[in-house]
Amino acid sequence: QVQLMESGGGSAQAGGSLRLSCVASGITYDRYCMGWFRQAPGKEREAVAAVDLDGRKKYAESVKGRFTISRENANDDMYLQMNSLKPEDTAMYYCAAAGGCYLDWSVYKYRGQGIQVTISP
Repeated sequence: QVQLMESGGGSAQAGGSLRLSCVASGITYDRYCMGWFRQAPGKEREAVAAVDLDGRKKYAESVKGRFTISRENANDDMYLQMNSLKPEDTAMYYCAAAGGCYLDWSVYKYRGQGIQVTISP
């Protein structure tokens, strides 16, 4: 059974930092592109970042220069370091795994349950 589990969410003030983690099980991790997505209340889900098998990264314009995605294939882990947080970063964050590396939720076959991030002004 495939499982993706996020951790590390919570609350922070604007300008602060949080680090999200995602642990995968039930898949051959180093064969998958891993991505982070988020959805704020009343808004559509949007891509945040993705990292391919070789560590190449893609970012949404809204988080470039503030967020860093990384992965540890040996541990089946993925991370999202979020710095200079803004209230508009408040959302449910999801990790996901896909065969191809695109900033497109629809291509991600495996998805976590999500974790809340709340940023106060």
